[in-house]
Amino acid sequence: MGTRGLLIVAILAISTSPLYAQGQQPDTAKLKTDARNIVGIIGADRAKNQTYCKMMDLSWQMNEAARQKVQKKRAKTLSQEIVQLRKQLPEFVVLSDILEQLDLNSPDGREIALIIQSLNQSCPE
Repeated sequence: MGTRGLLIVAILAISTSPLYAQGQQPDTAKLKTDARNIVGIIGADRAKNQTYCKMMDLSWQMNEAARQKVQKKRAKTLSQEIVQLRKQLPEFVVLSDILEQLDLNSPDGREIALIIQSLNQSCPE
């Protein structure tokens, strides 16, 4: 998925509420470890991996539908599907929380985002 995957992960992170306190400086070493652990959990479980890939695909479709103002209803429907899938994959909430804390302009932030994006390699294009 490449850049598209990273964009989708970032969009999903923005759409979820953070569990961490606002203004708290993230511990990047802990975030890296947490990201690696969660990516490993999702990647090792076929059902979780399929759910993750479906969420990424629906997110991409939702983003495209949202760009085309004519398809607002479709974007809303896709968003609701993603919310339902998120309930099946609690690890995704953790990934979203990690992304919420990142400065994607920093080297550490980009490295952690790439760790998370590595999940997209197992998803069909």
